[in-house]
Amino acid sequence: MWALTLGQPWLVNALAYRACFEMPEGRDRSASVTAALIDRAKEALILERVTHLDQLAYRLEEPRVRRVIEPMLAGGALDGVPDDDIRYLIDLGLCRMDALAGLRVANPIYREVLPRMLAFTPEASLPQIAPTWLAADGSLDPERLLDAFLAFWRRHGQPLLGAARYHEIAPHLVLMAFLHRVVNGGGTLEREYAIGLGRMDLCLRYGAVTLGIELKVWRDGAADPLAEGLVQLDGYLAGLGLDTGWLVIFDRRMGRPPIAERTAADTTQSPRGRRIVVVRA
Repeated sequence: MWALTLGQPWLVNALAYRACFEMPEGRDRSASVTAALIDRAKEALILERVTHLDQLAYRLEEPRVRRVIEPMLAGGALDGVPDDDIRYLIDLGLCRMDALAGLRVANPIYREVLPRMLAFTPEASLPQIAPTWLAADGSLDPERLLDAFLAFWRRHGQPLLGAARYHEIAPHLVLMAFLHRVVNGGGTLEREYAIGLGRMDLCLRYGAVTLGIELKVWRDGAADPLAEGLVQLDGYLAGLGLDTGWLVIFDRRMGRPPIAERTAADTTQSPRGRRIVVVRA
């Protein structure tokens, strides 16, 4: 409970009530309240967008909230963000100051909810997608998932970017919208992001499959982020205990060919010898 909420009172009470009184396994007085039960309660709260969490969606529309949250999600710096904007988010309880790591989203549930809410409109805009990423036995096939994503991005990436409310991280939100369709009802999508790291990390879990994905953006005037991304992804995959993963580089430079023409995938090796699929989108 603490790990998910960091003690936020409404979230603690909502998780406890859901786990103990609304979920069938929790209503059994002879059963223990387990970490797995609390995790399922958390997912239910997020998917239902209960009142407290739904109010966050309205806050995300405020310009002073956007000026802080958008670079945080992108892993960028807060250069030029007014001090009052940062204090406002801390006063709202949306962010907190960490003595060692600076400004952070207030707790892991908020950290998961914010990008989910921002990806809602792109997800609602998605066309019908056949689950070609599933094997005959219903398990997730990462190779099929890669093929499905490349086909989806080439065909729908450009128009869907306009559906994202936060334009600086529009590619991230469209990719997450696609992955929400993949895990819907059968898996989870976890996110990690922090100021100044220049990346967002995703962990897709579906049955026995765990896939680590790092997202980076290549902007005008910057060097190719491939080398930095491989080093960063090595560290992320090590934490997940994985020896393979994806590095997705969104090329946002001016004058590039259309998405349908430039989207491609290749395989390389990370500095620590891991097999990395590099997607240039």
